[in-house]
Amino acid sequence: MTEDLDTAVVRGTRRAAATPAGQGDGNARGQSTGRKRDPERTRAEILKVSTGVFAAQGYSGARVDEIAALTRTTKRMIYYYFGSKEQLYLEVLKDAYGGIRAAEREIQVGSLNPRDAVRRLAELTYDHHAQHSDFIRLVMIENIHRGVFIRQVESIRDLVQPAVGLLEEILKRGRAEGVFRHDADAFDVHLVISSYCVFQVANQYTFGYLFGRDLQEPPLSDHLRSMLGDVVVAWLETGAEVKN
Repeated sequence: MTEDLDTAVVRGTRRAAATPAGQGDGNARGQSTGRKRDPERTRAEILKVSTGVFAAQGYSGARVDEIAALTRTTKRMIYYYFGSKEQLYLEVLKDAYGGIRAAEREIQVGSLNPRDAVRRLAELTYDHHAQHSDFIRLVMIENIHRGVFIRQVESIRDLVQPAVGLLEEILKRGRAEGVFRHDADAFDVHLVISSYCVFQVANQYTFGYLFGRDLQEPPLSDHLRSMLGDVVVAWLETGAEVKN
């Protein structure tokens, strides 16, 4: 029944979009102003607001009506751009994972020695996670759902490959120079870095309350950021024939 309703809404919206200006529903939000809507901007705004709503309320709790109100658009328009609530959520997931991957691609490590390169990558990941708490909440929500939604977005797995390739290249150089251990691969390092960074956001309230500290405020946040780099580099050096 829901799918039939969604289909009808989308079809109705598309017909409305094809109606010449000045005809049709003059009360629809966005049309009464007489301004031409920018499709890409509207879609991006919906995606941004939806990210916050899904992160705060989860997939089940989020309401498309609320997203429409926050974006000053209509529920029909959201269905026109994304098709359904589930498709909107999938796009939010893809966009969130694409954010950290894009940040990783921007890092320039070719001129850095392996130790500094892996430290830079670890600290960049720390900064991104701290600045994009919605991403962490979405990851937590998706794990609550046992990954049922992320499995529908095959392209998310493709996004990981450049980051893995970059990390593997750093490790390869480190092994060749005798500064990194040979039994640690890109998956191992990524797991260590992600675990540390996710904890800073996911557990900041409970951990902060128990120990009476704010993990997101400097100078503690700066110390934790630096500590991550120390941990990763020291672990990779363990068992290696370090060259001074």
